[in-house]
Amino acid sequence: MHGREHTEGPGHEPGGGCADWAEGMGRAARAAGRQPDARLDGILRRSAARVPDRTALVGAGGRWTHAELDAEVDLAARGLIRSGIRPDDRILLQLADGAAFVIAWFALVRAGAVPVHAMPAHRLMELAHLAAGSGARGMVVAERVGRDDGRGLAAGVRAACPGLDLVIVHGPRRADGALTWEGIRELGREDASPAPGLDPVAPDGAPRLALLLHSGGTTGLPKLIPRHHAEYSYNAWAAARAAGVGPGAVLLAVLPVAFNFTLACPGVLGVLDAGGTVVVAPDPDPATAFALVARERVTHVALTPTLARAWIDEAAHATADLSSLRVVQVGGARLDDVTARALEPALGATLQQVYGMAEGLVCMTALDDPPELRWSTQGRPTSPDDLVRLRAADGSLAADGDEGELETRGPCTLRAYHAAPEADASAFTPDGFYRAGDIVRRLPSGHVVVTGRAKDQVNRGGEKYSAAEVERYLQAMPSVRAAAVVPVPDPDLGERAVAVIACAGHAPDRRAVVAHLRSLGVAAYKHPDRVVALPALPLTAVGKVDKARIAALLSAGSGTDAHADRDRA
Repeated sequence: MHGREHTEGPGHEPGGGCADWAEGMGRAARAAGRQPDARLDGILRRSAARVPDRTALVGAGGRWTHAELDAEVDLAARGLIRSGIRPDDRILLQLADGAAFVIAWFALVRAGAVPVHAMPAHRLMELAHLAAGSGARGMVVAERVGRDDGRGLAAGVRAACPGLDLVIVHGPRRADGALTWEGIRELGREDASPAPGLDPVAPDGAPRLALLLHSGGTTGLPKLIPRHHAEYSYNAWAAARAAGVGPGAVLLAVLPVAFNFTLACPGVLGVLDAGGTVVVAPDPDPATAFALVARERVTHVALTPTLARAWIDEAAHATADLSSLRVVQVGGARLDDVTARALEPALGATLQQVYGMAEGLVCMTALDDPPELRWSTQGRPTSPDDLVRLRAADGSLAADGDEGELETRGPCTLRAYHAAPEADASAFTPDGFYRAGDIVRRLPSGHVVVTGRAKDQVNRGGEKYSAAEVERYLQAMPSVRAAAVVPVPDPDLGERAVAVIACAGHAPDRRAVVAHLRSLGVAAYKHPDRVVALPALPLTAVGKVDKARIAALLSAGSGTDAHADRDRA
């Protein structure tokens, strides 16, 4: 069984225990067939040596073999060093073009810098927060960021963060002399020596920081998540093994590459490490994706539940040849059972549910799991060294079959957020386990079922329940494409629940919603007090439903009531 139950352990403070953590990462790295000091950019060195002529990357900018990709990264890394980037410099990286992101990311790592991931949807508030929190010295940004000018966006970040003194605009050389990515490449051509890279172990023996991800929470601005060379490399390798990724794998990257799911679960890193091919879609439209699946003979893809439903709908009338597709991973949010059961017959591929977090732990269903486990669970930890336990509401450890908040510790799980001691105080237990904030039920097989969020709940007159539970019931209704249950203040009950739905066609009113819930045997206190229809649910930068934004919209009076009766049915 992957992963281990853990009941008690020695004292271990967040951010401490570097020796035991480093040893855990060392064991993990050796399990992946490499030395514990392996660098992430070594993935390209190894694949270029093993399969130099095999296609590595396909994107809007062209096609690169493994040897060509390694050489392109080396060229850019030399240019970055000559531009003044120093070891351990934090560099904010925001590029919507996935192929450009891959090259820039590897080049920064090879130059010894630390990429700070920004999502394409981030704007000044989030970017300035990430830059300030990381102590970023530079920024790589596209000429256009959606409808915004990338240079103007970078100027705003610089104004908010004076320490950020280097901006590289991803594009051709400009007449005004501003530093661009093409200018970086030209600097690289002036020095033909290989980029030296940086020792992945710091002078004090601790693992060296490789990159900074950000939390995907829906409340407040994101926290920064430190990831290190050895553990992140192992993270991708273990996920690749679970996903059946080999040299012939062709991954279609539909989600942003800055997303941890797309980059390393197994994602770009796992597929390139195996000698496979990464194809970057220019947009998430299913029709675009299907054409790429047929043209490039794609074997693997990672989707969110929303995209999975869109793919199922597209497959009903598409003529594209999807016969090469072997594995469809779905993660980023809980997949409802109806979609899970429909996916395999619709797409002709095996569903692999993925429950993971940028903070480290990754759980995946096995490709040979019985169908019921693939459809209704979120899998088991990919590493046998992951410790997992569930904490019941009364503070005791939950037994298998009972629900509890997931707590985890392992070779890939962070020991502290980056420069966020206040967050650490609530995010970690005294013995160093990370509190994931997810309510989970574990089966005797070790598979976990995510049932909700510890704080994503409604308290209606003292009756508490998981919003995610009711959302799954609502998403089983024929016309409902997405649903979110949001608590709103109530002077009598404390909170009432509003179900916000996005529908294909006619939206069911509250009477229909209550009838549906009653037919399922759902307790009356879980029936929403109001049903509101929106054209689409707002999402966070990492593709999760943004409940804070929904609450703000409800407060502002947005949305159309989809019910005919205001009194409780």
